[in-house]
Amino acid sequence: MAERDGWRENLVGDDPGLTRVLRESATIAVLGAKAAPGEPAYYVPAYLAAHGYRIFPVNPTIAGRELLGASVVPTLADLEGPVDTIEVFRRPEYLVGHAREILALAWRPRVVWFQLGIRNDVSAELLARAGIRVVQDRCMMPEHRRLLGRVRGPLGDAHGR
Repeated sequence: MAERDGWRENLVGDDPGLTRVLRESATIAVLGAKAAPGEPAYYVPAYLAAHGYRIFPVNPTIAGRELLGASVVPTLADLEGPVDTIEVFRRPEYLVGHAREILALAWRPRVVWFQLGIRNDVSAELLARAGIRVVQDRCMMPEHRRLLGRVRGPLGDAHGR
């Protein structure tokens, strides 16, 4: 892994950086996707899919099922091709392993986004030093609504209810 000068610039937390990520991400792999509509790992990607993002669910426990218009794959390495962003719905203790999994892929995402309540500074640094932008402890759905226009629809309020 090549270390880059200024790797901290890849840690995204300001509004211009978040807006850039949301605008540049057309394809999103959802690591830890869930099939239950009441779970954030379902309704957040469903919201994003309803707003034009292509979603690729990743979860070994539901691999092979259809979810949000795509077949669920067991691991990131099983995706058919690269994605712009990897959205992570996994506990912080698993993130170093997932960072290593991401860095071992034949391709690199532009962004890894750890959902609200999910933070691991060691993982973030590993990814940022490899040139990947990292967002921690933020939910893509309300950030999308806040920065790119609040939209109400079948998915309800800012919390998907």
